[in-house]
Amino acid sequence: MSEFLKDLNKEQYAAVTAPDGASMVIAGAGSGKTRVLTYRIAYLLNKGIDPFNVLALTFTNKAAREMKERIIKLIGDGDARNVWMGTFHSVFARILRFDGSNLGYPSNFTIYDSDDSKRLIRQIIKDKNLDNKTYNPSYVQARISMAKSSLILPDNYSSNTEIIAADTAARKPLISEIYAAYNNRLRRADAMDFDDLLLNTYLLFNNFGEVLYKWQRRFQHILVDEYQDTNHVQYMIIKKLASNNENVYVVGDDAQSIYSFRGANIQNMLNFKNDYPDYKLFKLQQNYRSTKTIVEAANKIIANNKEQIKKTVWTDNDQGQKIGLVRATSDTEEGNLVAGSIFELKMRKQLPNSAFAVLYRTNAQSRSIEEALRKRNIPYRIYGGLSFYQRKEIKDLLAYFRLVINNNDEDALQRAINTPARGIGKTTLERIMVAADKNNVSMWQVINNPSAYSLPVNAGVERKLATFSTMIKSFEVVVKNKDAFDAAQHIAIASGLLKMYRDDDALESMSRVENIEELLNSIKEFSEQGAEQAEGDLENQGTFTEFMQNVALLTDADSDDKEDNNKVVLMTIHAAKGLEFPYVFVVGMEENLFPSMQSVSTRTDLEEERRLFYVAITRAMEKVTLSYAETRYRWGDLTIGEPSRFLEEVDESLLDIPRKASIGRERDFRQTEKSVAKPQMQFRKRNLKPVENSNQPFEASDTSNLQTGMEVVHPKFGTGKVVAVEGSGPNKKAAVFFPAVGQKKLLLRFAKLKIL
Repeated sequence: MSEFLKDLNKEQYAAVTAPDGASMVIAGAGSGKTRVLTYRIAYLLNKGIDPFNVLALTFTNKAAREMKERIIKLIGDGDARNVWMGTFHSVFARILRFDGSNLGYPSNFTIYDSDDSKRLIRQIIKDKNLDNKTYNPSYVQARISMAKSSLILPDNYSSNTEIIAADTAARKPLISEIYAAYNNRLRRADAMDFDDLLLNTYLLFNNFGEVLYKWQRRFQHILVDEYQDTNHVQYMIIKKLASNNENVYVVGDDAQSIYSFRGANIQNMLNFKNDYPDYKLFKLQQNYRSTKTIVEAANKIIANNKEQIKKTVWTDNDQGQKIGLVRATSDTEEGNLVAGSIFELKMRKQLPNSAFAVLYRTNAQSRSIEEALRKRNIPYRIYGGLSFYQRKEIKDLLAYFRLVINNNDEDALQRAINTPARGIGKTTLERIMVAADKNNVSMWQVINNPSAYSLPVNAGVERKLATFSTMIKSFEVVVKNKDAFDAAQHIAIASGLLKMYRDDDALESMSRVENIEELLNSIKEFSEQGAEQAEGDLENQGTFTEFMQNVALLTDADSDDKEDNNKVVLMTIHAAKGLEFPYVFVVGMEENLFPSMQSVSTRTDLEEERRLFYVAITRAMEKVTLSYAETRYRWGDLTIGEPSRFLEEVDESLLDIPRKASIGRERDFRQTEKSVAKPQMQFRKRNLKPVENSNQPFEASDTSNLQTGMEVVHPKFGTGKVVAVEGSGPNKKAAVFFPAVGQKKLLLRFAKLKIL
């Protein structure tokens, strides 16, 4: 047996050496999930499996790179480079570049990132003279994304009475029209958004049997990381690819399924046994990351969920410190307490800033934390902020790159054509777009033959358009005859972008020039690394096109932050998944914030919120601190908060319960047993005790005819008054003001209300 297998514990060894067929590995937090997946691939290759027949799917490029590097260390460089390993989107983009012509796409199709697609949706909303507040571009984008993830095409969307009824109830009846126009514009631009990379791969496999068979023969072994995060279309693609021999190996943790808002479906993991009745189940239950206290607390919390695959995570690590708990009078005081505690721990233990993470449920909560950290001169970074590749100057140069690769990319054309200024203004662009729409051709075709499409511009503008077209065509020649770096540098100079920013006197212009130089440096590095950066693509190693695909498919987790990383990390809990920190602060532990107000009406939503809390707790290696505020500003209003129900699910013996802090006092969360105020714990329990636990039976009324002005009783919130009713059928909602807790929005089919 291979020497490297000696590094594994008993559970890991059994999972790595599983026989062929379907296998599911349930990996508890900190149990070595990545190690098992990496060793499994190395094990297959060491057995003689052809690396070209192995497909490994991840959710970030960073994870794929790290796994490939580990495999190389285990078994050497040769075979590992030839494994098809990458994100769902990057692997499926490669497949579509090979076979997308069956669906009518050229191999050089453009990939629109989230910002590109939102900009296109915003333009369509404007073209249709719709209110962008009613048809918020982010909302519409999410709606279209969910449709594509559910394999619902525009025609299916518009003919689905339930979907149309829901849009109408939400006062957005024209989303189906926006969806159809959006897809048509993508098609015309020879472009796909992120969701299309999955949807079109499914359509390719579903509609072209010979193509599916080709890729089934190629991928004899399919391995999937973070299987609990797969959505419906990803699940369907995996099922089709694996149907030939069922050599599918999935790794994940149902207790960390937290992305349903992106379409992730925990049932994919819970129903694995139904899809593959002969599957083998392995459980990794030893946690190597956290203290016993943290592991025990996490187990107690997740045990409250009914929908789960049972496991008991344990650890040989030290017992560790108790979980800190603080009650602040306001969100401002909460921020001060967090910052004060970080400062004190840093000084006392000589810790780097990067040892600390502050996690929150919503991005808006970062404000008070940021202010407090700045007051103490503690450097911090907000994870998921503006990506390097989303900066204006970078997007400007990338637009030229995209247009050179795909002339029909209209988003890139609109960005590049008058940057720097060439006298081709907004009016001209609108006329070009109208002519393109009228003749159902791309804007590029109109620019290259304005008279054929009756473009209403004068001779001077025609000359400017011709000059721009000639320049782009010259760039195409450069790209074909030079390596990626030389071509990129030529475009940056010849387009006039570098000169424009160098000549600009604005303070930020120098940093813009530096960012462009950094982009060119990254292309140089990419060109030199070739196949290693191109994820083993032997047909397209280190080329300009491959670099652009990698950039388009970057996620927040893949961002290559060039700045000093010795900073306190601030992020949402969703963004923290997969990461670990010695000290973790989870702030805003209040009802209607965490769990969120929208997630308490159904068991399914509440259990996902609990899984989110489980993820937050298990990011910590040494110490977790939980905090809540009695008052907090939300949407400009001061709201009264009550402790989150999740706090009561933490075993009291594992908590370090503090006395109430005073406003303005800089005190950290550490408390001795003597300082624990028992009345404080009684206060916490009294606030968390649900009304429905009383001895009196609660009888809910029929709310189908609920109207504004009615008085109602809720089992948890008490007596209230209905202030608004909206929607219809299963989507009917009511806004109810309860004097005890404020206004709540309730979905009536789940809410228990007694009408007085």
